[in-house]
Amino acid sequence: MGILSRKPIHELVPDGEAKLARTLGPVSLTMLGIGAIIGAGLFSTVGTAAAGGHGHVGAGPALVLSFVLTAVACCFAALCYAEFAAMVPIAGSAYTYAYASFGELAAWIIGWDLILEYAIANVAVAISWSGYFQELLRGFGLALPAWIGTDYRTAHQAAVEVASGAPDLAPHVLRAAEAWNNAPHVGGIPLIFNLPAFTIVMIMTWVLVRGMKESAWLNSAMVALKLVIIVFFLAVGAFYVKPENWTPFMPNGWGGVSSAAAIIFFAYIGFDAVSTAAEETKNPARDMPIGILASLAVCTVLYILVALVLTGMVPYTTLGTAEPLASAFSSLGMNWTAGIISLGAVFATTSVLVVFQMGQPRIFFSMGRDGLLPHWAAKVHPKYQTPHITTIITGVGVACVAGFANINEIVELTNIGTLFAFVLVAIGIIVLRRTDPDRPRSFKTPLVPLVPILAVLSCLYLMAQLPRITWERFVLWLILGLGVYFAYGHRRSRLKDAPQNPNTGS
Repeated sequence: MGILSRKPIHELVPDGEAKLARTLGPVSLTMLGIGAIIGAGLFSTVGTAAAGGHGHVGAGPALVLSFVLTAVACCFAALCYAEFAAMVPIAGSAYTYAYASFGELAAWIIGWDLILEYAIANVAVAISWSGYFQELLRGFGLALPAWIGTDYRTAHQAAVEVASGAPDLAPHVLRAAEAWNNAPHVGGIPLIFNLPAFTIVMIMTWVLVRGMKESAWLNSAMVALKLVIIVFFLAVGAFYVKPENWTPFMPNGWGGVSSAAAIIFFAYIGFDAVSTAAEETKNPARDMPIGILASLAVCTVLYILVALVLTGMVPYTTLGTAEPLASAFSSLGMNWTAGIISLGAVFATTSVLVVFQMGQPRIFFSMGRDGLLPHWAAKVHPKYQTPHITTIITGVGVACVAGFANINEIVELTNIGTLFAFVLVAIGIIVLRRTDPDRPRSFKTPLVPLVPILAVLSCLYLMAQLPRITWERFVLWLILGLGVYFAYGHRRSRLKDAPQNPNTGS
């Protein structure tokens, strides 16, 4: 038994192992996908993508092309995910697929990567939720003390900008500086903590421990509400579109479009989270492809429409804020409309928190069931039939990091992890078509190997647009993961003790 040994698909979940309750249908899965995709990416990062900033060149009105470019890459990857999810209806997503395609070492690498992806993504979403929630409170004349509504680094940077006498600072910069100046101190260190971000993650963790059916119901309600808000934005904003705001259409050329695409990729991650619920789906062979592809299609159409209306309402250079959709209406003096958009953003990011916080514990659950992590990671609650231990651990971890983290660096790290997962899943389709060609496939990725190859190339292209510092942090995370694998996972693997089958390579 070696690190390249593959686990046969029919042995991915041994008889007698803990299994999750199957409660989800195609509508619930589609709503989970929409819930995961439409969130902080649409309500926050589109501003930076259009206007530029934080080391990125903006796309300007050509933001719509950035959405199309990213949608194409995600479509290729989604077709690959759909085949795997229908063929391997097991919790674990790309981790499980890699185990069957490439072997244990590759499975560990992708599992370790997914742990980072879901944790960091949820941190970013929690921070965005906090920003819109506080904006909503201010609309009712309420305000939290600034020092419990932001993170340490943002507050420090804002204080430096204010002290330097920089002109025309945005309101959110002034509030962050206020947090630094007015925070209580312990031992000379200011106590600055994003309490709303911490609190919402803990609430969602409690919901997820109670059961998948309840979590899916909450997500569906939040999705319905945020779709109403997005349609409201499009319907009202269309009356304020000025075609002259679309000129010049591509101010920074194709480089700006590509750079923005790498940023707004954060707006698309989430359809892969649907595949983590495969083990809780009533008819995964039919329902998983529907949930993955339908949610991606709906969100792509909405994103393109939002990009056209947003860049047509105001000059793209004014969109580099944390709340671009709301600020677009505020700049037109329509504060009541901005308040409704903020309410929609709270709903949107709440549903994303549910889905992402659902995904990460199930990666831990699958790795624990395979012996690569301690066995307690694979325990299921006797009453709620959820992986309660990993749900609580990941919830507390994400909540604590969200209280201190800066959203811009978090988004970049999330994107590279997700793109890496997409690359491995696409390659896995090609591998399994050769190594296990006779396995029943209720859904087949079309035009293999062309579609998987296009998925790999498009994802690698987007990865190349990310900053060097993001690559360095990603590589360090993978090196740390390899250390954990060889020190613990490889020695404890259940596959190591299984009888070898020369026909499967395991």
